[in-house]
Amino acid sequence: MIQKWGNSLALRISKTLAAEARLVEGEQVELCCNSDGILLKPRHRKRYRLRELVAGIRDTNRHSEVSFGP
Repeated sequence: MIQKWGNSLALRISKTLAAEARLVEGEQVELCCNSDGILLKPRHRKRYRLRELVAGIRDTNRHSEVSFGP
């Protein structure tokens, strides 16, 4: 059901459908329009791997050590 929410419109998703789509509260979604209608899908965060992050370390993007005390 589409409802007015402030100056916008909101789509309410049933608990059953949300569970089937594996959507949780606060999750970001992507909304796309195509010739068949509207597609709503979860916007997955990129998963980082430590190996990839460490490979990106360069002298130009390193900082000096910071002392936080004992």
